[in-house]
Amino acid sequence: MGRADQREATRRALLAEGRRRFAAAGYHEVVLAEVAQAIGATKGAAYHHFGSKLGLFRAVVAEVQDELGGRVAAAADAVADPWAQLRAGCRAFLASGTDPAVRRILLEDAPAVLGWDEWRAMDEASSARHLAEALDSLARAGVIAAQPVEPFARLLSGAMNEAALWIARSGDPQALDQAAAALDRLLEGLRATEAA
Repeated sequence: MGRADQREATRRALLAEGRRRFAAAGYHEVVLAEVAQAIGATKGAAYHHFGSKLGLFRAVVAEVQDELGGRVAAAADAVADPWAQLRAGCRAFLASGTDPAVRRILLEDAPAVLGWDEWRAMDEASSARHLAEALDSLARAGVIAAQPVEPFARLLSGAMNEAALWIARSGDPQALDQAAAALDRLLEGLRATEAA
């Protein structure tokens, strides 16, 4: 294994161990030196790759967001109808509330640790942008009434973040189905009357 490959392997291992620890204990309980030690690396290697515990956390948040965005896109792409794609993608996002890593890292710690503005910017670059694009496509196709899409995208994104967090914290096995049914009723309100 070359030096570049070894550096990348160390970086990936630090990321994986950091993710495991952030998900299990939360940001404030993780010590960067212990993350490095757990994978047989030095604290200096962790600082080299991420600069700080916050840098490692930021990289973990980005990774979790990318994976969640991939799950949402895959769920939407699994159906052909654009309206069904929106519903499937939204449901896949809600289902993320059942994932303890998503709950702890993305929904609880990321807004508090990174700050609201940075967390929103990261969310905007991943899932929120895709939601706005989907709503825009539906508006252009006449499936939802023609109107500014951004307010709906922001309202829907905020509602789904709150619902996913509620699902995560509720412990109720019916919470996902209940939230998905409520979301369906909300989305139906967006449909143009001739599309309904």
